[in-house]
Amino acid sequence: MSGDSDDSAPPAALRNRPIRSFVLRQGRQTVAQKRAFELYWDAHGLDYTAAPRDFDAVFGRRAPRVLEIGFGNGEQLRFAAQREPGRDFIGVEVHGPGVGRLLNGAGEAGLANLRVYQHDAVEVLQHEIAPASLDEVRIYFPDPWHKKRHNKRRLVQPGFVGLLCERLRPGGLLHLATDWENYAEHMWDVLDAEPRLHNRAGARGFVPRPEWRRQTHFETRGLKLGHGVWDLLYDRT
Repeated sequence: MSGDSDDSAPPAALRNRPIRSFVLRQGRQTVAQKRAFELYWDAHGLDYTAAPRDFDAVFGRRAPRVLEIGFGNGEQLRFAAQREPGRDFIGVEVHGPGVGRLLNGAGEAGLANLRVYQHDAVEVLQHEIAPASLDEVRIYFPDPWHKKRHNKRRLVQPGFVGLLCERLRPGGLLHLATDWENYAEHMWDVLDAEPRLHNRAGARGFVPRPEWRRQTHFETRGLKLGHGVWDLLYDRT
């Protein structure tokens, strides 16, 4: 998640600019990742259509539904789908190599409970996911946009959180994780102010890493260096 500079854009352009969950950074795909799209997209990929989608038909069953936004290389999402076969998982990511890597993993493991979009998460949420149809939303280590002048680009903003609340069913869970303390503070500012969300750990609280979130290699390295990690769990009231 990074992108084009709008620092010189006039105020009107900034006001009219649509919310996006990313700015495209494609990178270079390996031969194996390109082949993954050919082999596994039909089984695990979802083409964006800008129309409401029947996920019961997609998965061939009715089951609790989990959305992970910005799944990176897919390590966590594959782990979750394997660990929780009774739930259906939808991943959204724009980075082609990461999507390709997850497709390979899902195809090789035969994960019938995993589907993937390569598209902007905001548009997927707005147009393809029905209100109150998600049991959980997971957003792990989103781009912190650590420079203060770029904070407005952070994914976790009031409008986006409001959209998540509309798509989560009452009793659903929003799980966020970050290794950037300033972003954790920003998340608390936004999430604690949303009346439809309740922080399980209390106001401005966080919890130890839950067992359903795998500790990544990057995270392990950071913890050894003394970096913090904040897991925030919010129930949709």
